[in-house]
Amino acid sequence: MLIMQTDDWLGLELRHLIALKAVAEEGSFGRAAKRLGYTQSAISQQIAVLERIVGQRLVERPGGPRPISITEAGELLLTHAEGITARLRAAQADLNALGAGDAGPLRIGTYQSVGARILPTLLRSFGAEWPKIDVTLVESADDAVLLRLVESGDVDLSFLVYPVRPGPFEAVELMRDPYVLLVAKGSPLAKRDRVPTLREIVDLPLIGYRSCRTTQQVEERLRASGREPHVVFRSDDNYTVQGMVAEGIGVALVPLLTVDPSDDRIVVIHLGDRVPARLIGIAWHRDRLRTSAASAFVDAVQALCQEYEWASLAA
Repeated sequence: MLIMQTDDWLGLELRHLIALKAVAEEGSFGRAAKRLGYTQSAISQQIAVLERIVGQRLVERPGGPRPISITEAGELLLTHAEGITARLRAAQADLNALGAGDAGPLRIGTYQSVGARILPTLLRSFGAEWPKIDVTLVESADDAVLLRLVESGDVDLSFLVYPVRPGPFEAVELMRDPYVLLVAKGSPLAKRDRVPTLREIVDLPLIGYRSCRTTQQVEERLRASGREPHVVFRSDDNYTVQGMVAEGIGVALVPLLTVDPSDDRIVVIHLGDRVPARLIGIAWHRDRLRTSAASAFVDAVQALCQEYEWASLAA
């Protein structure tokens, strides 16, 4: 019986799952058919075949003008469908990379501070050693977005901040990036000999990030002092945050890598271990082929980040 049930599932095709996903997102067979370029009856038939294969009702069809809905079984199957389609895209990317050999694209997921401070130096040296590799960048303030692209095969490598979210990833640590307090050059804090405590910082007007995952961790640490941080402005742009600080609108608790050291309008106050440093890494899909170029990129960025961290500690 188990063998027969397994054989039934072998009749499941990718187009059945794509049809279910379209129906779920569009809310009707007609709109799903239009989106996929099928007739409405073809979509209905594909859903019917899928329900027969899995032995569960996947779509509730109330009839009339009322919208259809996806059953609990249908929602469960959709979660697996997303993983299946992601693996197929990853397989396609692997085959393209294998055919390209030492040439072709290398897609890197990154966020602003790494893009501004690490990648320019890295890409200059990497490009000299791998001239046939076309490095392209995919940028986001949220590394969870970048990791989803790694999982789907749309990105080959991605910078991230530890801890790594669950998924089919391998990662290596690159560097510790300590948190510092940015204040305006004319601020009384800039002239103090003593580093402010977290209890003092929590009451200051703060300029914060909007989407950065580590910002939430830092603000939770400030809340541990017993008070809610006084955030007066948020932005995901490092230069906007630094500009607001320079104009005296507030202070900012930020990773050192985000700071433009050439800006003489601000003063950087090192906080020591008052706030744990963020740990930067780079990740890839553990089940995908990692090309020679991708491996060389990881080795190069490890070496560069180690140099950068030592230089930051020395300063």
